[in-house]
Amino acid sequence: MKNYIKHDPWCIIEEGFHPEYNEVTESLMSLGNGRMGQRGSFEETYSGKSLQGNYIAGVWYPDKTKVGWWKNGYPNYFAKVINAINWNGLSIQIDGVELDLATCEILSFWRTLNMKDGTLKRVCTVKMENGHELSIESVRFCSMSHDEAAVLSYSITPLNFAGTAKITAFLDGDVSNRDSNHGEKFWEEVNKELVGTEAYLTLKTKESPWENVPRFTITSGMRVKLFQAEKVQEVKSLPVRGEKYVGRTFEVPLTTNIKTTVQKYVCNLSSENHAPETQIEVAKKYLNDIAHLGFEVLLGDHKKAWEEKWNHNDIQINGDIAAQQGIRFNIFHLEQTYTGKDARLNIGPKGFTGEKYGGVTYWDTEAYCIPFYLATAPEEVSKNLLVYRHNHLQKAIENAELLGFSKGAALYPMVTMNGEECHNEWEITFEEIHRNGAIAYAIHDYINYTGDKSYLKDYGLDVLIGISRFWAQRVNWSEDKKKYVMLGVTGPNEYENNVNNNWYTNYMAKWTLKYTLEALAYVKENGGVKAELNFDEAAETEKWKDIIEKMYFPYDEGRQVFLQQDGFLDKELIAASDIEEHRPINQKWSWDRILRSCFIKQADVLQGMYFHEDDFSKEELERNFDFYEPMTVHESSLSPCVHTILACKLGRVDKADEMYVRTARLDLDDYNNDTEDGLHITSMAGTWMAVVKGFGGMRVKNGELSFNPVLPSSWDSYSFRVGFQGTLKEVTVNKDGYEVKDL
Repeated sequence: MKNYIKHDPWCIIEEGFHPEYNEVTESLMSLGNGRMGQRGSFEETYSGKSLQGNYIAGVWYPDKTKVGWWKNGYPNYFAKVINAINWNGLSIQIDGVELDLATCEILSFWRTLNMKDGTLKRVCTVKMENGHELSIESVRFCSMSHDEAAVLSYSITPLNFAGTAKITAFLDGDVSNRDSNHGEKFWEEVNKELVGTEAYLTLKTKESPWENVPRFTITSGMRVKLFQAEKVQEVKSLPVRGEKYVGRTFEVPLTTNIKTTVQKYVCNLSSENHAPETQIEVAKKYLNDIAHLGFEVLLGDHKKAWEEKWNHNDIQINGDIAAQQGIRFNIFHLEQTYTGKDARLNIGPKGFTGEKYGGVTYWDTEAYCIPFYLATAPEEVSKNLLVYRHNHLQKAIENAELLGFSKGAALYPMVTMNGEECHNEWEITFEEIHRNGAIAYAIHDYINYTGDKSYLKDYGLDVLIGISRFWAQRVNWSEDKKKYVMLGVTGPNEYENNVNNNWYTNYMAKWTLKYTLEALAYVKENGGVKAELNFDEAAETEKWKDIIEKMYFPYDEGRQVFLQQDGFLDKELIAASDIEEHRPINQKWSWDRILRSCFIKQADVLQGMYFHEDDFSKEELERNFDFYEPMTVHESSLSPCVHTILACKLGRVDKADEMYVRTARLDLDDYNNDTEDGLHITSMAGTWMAVVKGFGGMRVKNGELSFNPVLPSSWDSYSFRVGFQGTLKEVTVNKDGYEVKDL
C-alpha cells in the first residue's frame, strides 16, 4: 500500500513530487467526459517515468493475438483501446534549455484533482539546470458541457531571471500503446493543416487483416492564445510539421515575476460521430465557438455540469475523511467515464485511465455498474447498457456456434468491442461462461428497479431465450449423479480454471432458466413471442424445467456449505492471513501454485448468495461467509464490495468497514500494486453499492424501495441520494437512527 495522497474530502492532492509513483498519480488524476479522456500526465516534456494516454470513446484496434497455438473458436485478435492524439502537449525551452521536471530541482509542488469541479491543477516551483527558477501553474479539463472539447491553461513565471522562452504547442499522433504486441503502431496520417494560431491533425487506424474490423478516423484541432501580465499578446508563431505531428512555436521574452500564459483550446472528433470528410470543417467551427466563449466561460459551464451531478449523486460521510474521499473518488471517475448518452458505448474496466485489459465490455457492467446507474441517472442510461447487449445478440449466437452450439444458443463474449469475442486466454474465453448469467440477471435487476416490464417484450426475452438455449446445451446428464452437471468451467474466482460444477455458474444457469420461463409467461400475455426466434415452446421449456429440477450443486454435509466446485475439499484449507508475506500472490506465486491453492481471488459462492439473497437463510449465508471469506485474498477489485454488503447483512459492521476501506481506497492507496496501469473503473460502482446496498441496506422488493441501514463505528453519520421510479430520495443515517425524505 502507498499513503502519499493527502486526505481531503473533495480533492486528490499530491503535495511534494513523488517521481517514483508518477504513473500511479497519472492514473489517479485522469480526466474524462464520457466522450474522451486522458491520464493526468504533465503538459511539458517529462523524461522520467510516465505513461502518456489519450483515449476517445469507441475507438479501438485489433492487436495481434500473441500465442503459440490456436483452437477452434479462439479469437483472432485482442482488441485494444488505443492511445490517440496527445492534445495537451507543450515543449518549453527557456534560454535554450528544455523545461523537464526530471532534470529540475523541485522547490515546491502541488498537483490536485478537484473532484467537485472536474479540474486538474498543478502549482510548482522549480530550479532548472542553468539555475533559472520559475513557477508553473496549470489547469485543464475535459468539458462536461461541450463533450468534444478540452481546455488547458499553462503559465510560467520567472523568479530570478529574465530571458527568452520558446513555446511549442502541439498535437502528436505518433503514439503507441505500451503493451501492444510486436511494437505495433495503429495510426496512419490522413491530413495536417496549420493556419494562424491553429493546427489540425487527422489520423486513420491502419487496415486490419481481420474481417469486419472498422477503421476509425479522428481529427484533433487546437487554437492557442498567449497572455503576458494577463493581457492577450499578438505574437507571430511558426508552423511545425512532423510525422503525425503538428505544432505552433511562439518565441516570447520573459520578465522577472511577470506571468506568461498559454491557453490551448482543443476539439477531438471521431468517425463514430462525424463523417471523415467533414471533420476538418466541423473542427474549425467547433474551435471557433469554444475559443470565442473563452476559458472562464467554458470552465464555468463545466463546473455547473459537475454541480448538477453532485447535487444528485453525492454521498456525504462525516467523521472519516479517508472514507469520504474514497467514495467521491469512485463516483467521480464513474461519472466522467460513462454518461449514457450513446448506446453504442459501454464501460471499460480502465475507462480513460490506462491501457490494460483491452476491450470495453465485461460482465462487470451488468453485475456492478447497472445498479449504480439505475439509482443515479435517468432510466434510459441503464436501459442503453442493456440494449447494447441486445444489439450484440446475433454476434453472441455466432460466438456460440464457433464453439459447437446451435439453434440460437447465445454465448456473450467475455471481452468485446463490437460483440465479437476478443479475449485471448483460453480458460477465460472458453470457460468463464458465467458472464451469460450476469447479463440475464441485469435484465431482472433493471425491471425490478424501474418497473419497466415492456423491456421484456421489446428486447429482454430475445436475450433470455438465447442464453437459456446455451445453458440447456452446455449441461449434460450424469448417470453417476443422476443430475445435470456442467464440466470444464471457470467461475468468478479466476484462481481456479477448468473445474467441474462451479456452484455459482450452475446456480446462475438454473436461475436464468427459471427467470426466462417467467418472462415467457409475461410476454405471451402481452403480445406474444417474436416469430423470428423460432421458439419451440413445448420442447424447449420441457428441457429447461427438467434441468431446473435436476441441476447438481456440490455441497459439504459436514460443514453445511455450498462447495465452490467439485474437489474443493481436496485442497489444503488455510487462511489468507497465514500467508501475508506472500501477497499479492498473483505477483509472487507461479500460476501452478495459485491453481493448486485454496485461495480465492474474489467472491464466487458468495457472489451468488449476494445476487440471490432471498433464496438463502441468514444461517446459510453465515456458514458460507465464515468458510470462504478467510480464504479470499481480494486480488480482484470486484471482491471487497460484495463482502461489504454481505457483512452488513450479517450485522458484522466492523468487517464491512474493513472491506469498504479496501474497495473505496483500492486505487488511492494502491492495494494491489497495479494502479499505475489505470484505475479499476467498473469496481468503483461496487464501492457505491457497498455504501448504498451495504451500509444503507437498500433493497427493492415487489416494487417497493426499503432501507435497513447500519453505521460504521468510525463514522458520525452519512447520507446519500437515489433516484427511484421518478422520485429522488435522500437517506440520512446517524447514531440516533435514519431518515428517508423525498426531494
